[in-house]
Amino acid sequence: MRALTGPGRHTDRVEYALPGKDTSPGRARHLTSDFLTGPTVPAATANQVDTALLIVSELVTNAIRHGGRRCRLRLATGPTGMTIEVHDDGRSLPVLRPLTADDTGGRGMALVDSLAQQLEVTCDRAGGKTVRAVLATT
Repeated sequence: MRALTGPGRHTDRVEYALPGKDTSPGRARHLTSDFLTGPTVPAATANQVDTALLIVSELVTNAIRHGGRRCRLRLATGPTGMTIEVHDDGRSLPVLRPLTADDTGGRGMALVDSLAQQLEVTCDRAGGKTVRAVLATT
């Protein structure tokens, strides 16, 4: 999908519904890679594919584990960056925990927070939440 954002500037957007299965993070990475390396995505954004894939993997994994039976992945790219959003129906919010050297898990949100320019969680009125990570292209 494409939405115009101004004269000569556009935003590419796509949304995918993913089932609550262990295979969904891998599928989400594949879909994200295809979208970000497509011909309409600006080259500056395509250079951040690895970072975006890591963020998508972490957010979709969390949504599947803690958020319910399914999730939605939304990707948007524009002249100044890209936005990754993952929505799930779960009521529990992700927790950014302090890390220690002995941690064997629970590092995903800290990793996403360190990679993203902006990270936010929005609770939906109808239930569920959306986790949004923003990456700048410059």
